[in-house]
Amino acid sequence: MQNSGSKLFEEEKTVKVEAKPFVKWAGGKTQLLGKLASRLPSKIKTSKTIDRYVEPFIGGGAFFFYLKNNYEVKKAFLYDINVELILGYKVIQNDVQDLVCELEKIEKEYLKLPETDRKKYYYGVRDKYNEQQVTFDYRNYNSNWVKRAAYLIFLNKTCFNGLFRQNKKGKFNVPFGRYKNPTIYDKENLLKVHEALKNTHVFAADFEESKKNITKNTMVYFDPPYRPLSETSYFTSYDKDGFTDDDQIRLSSFFKEMDKKGAFLLLSNSDPKNVDVNDNFFDHLYADYKIERVNANRSINSDAAKRGNITELLIRNYD
Repeated sequence: MQNSGSKLFEEEKTVKVEAKPFVKWAGGKTQLLGKLASRLPSKIKTSKTIDRYVEPFIGGGAFFFYLKNNYEVKKAFLYDINVELILGYKVIQNDVQDLVCELEKIEKEYLKLPETDRKKYYYGVRDKYNEQQVTFDYRNYNSNWVKRAAYLIFLNKTCFNGLFRQNKKGKFNVPFGRYKNPTIYDKENLLKVHEALKNTHVFAADFEESKKNITKNTMVYFDPPYRPLSETSYFTSYDKDGFTDDDQIRLSSFFKEMDKKGAFLLLSNSDPKNVDVNDNFFDHLYADYKIERVNANRSINSDAAKRGNITELLIRNYD
């Protein structure tokens, strides 16, 4: 296909979102939901039905939850390389009531503490979470997963900027965030997420593993860790191994392979031209497909002066 950036889309004005991400995730797509939804294949928009949906980088899942709230998604397959995140999804699928009880207990303990003691509590949980990681059984679901998912959510809601970041050893390393009244325990949303995850299969795996569940007419949304716009904005450590330019190239090859299968493919990424108009990295990788630049608001950057309006890329293989 040839590039096309001239066609105008009418964004879906009413973005009805009931279930929403249960963790704050860097690069979350809440602000782009209207733009993404308006670019769904016309057959899906007309029928309000998606027979088969695959998301190889689920992250916080904002677009998945949007689709589950507004379309009939008959079957979904969600992937992410981050085992901690996938653990959270599986616990909400299988033991949401136990998770709610655990989070309620943690919230009551935490909120009654003065700030100095909250800080100690936070680092105590972070230390336990990191120590547990060494011997934790991520393969076989068991009752220990509930407490670990509760720790994940607690740390995400109380850490600085609500990030999930791991160092090279896989340790969660985000410092304490000074929030006066953080919402740790959101029972209503967790129950809605549980409902949204019905008829859904969740996997801790590299994006290429999703190939087995992508068939003709499958709707696939790719939201990989964004290519950093500069060295100082480098933030791809949602997983200890990061996501490099070689991975972006590997993803473009996978995109082409899935295009040949006849799947509907939609992909988002950063736009290198925000900082270098001559950087054609993605324009070259996806030269055969439709590339659009849409306005977005950078929500996470260590330098507040660099948070603002930028463009991001939306790439698809259909009209």
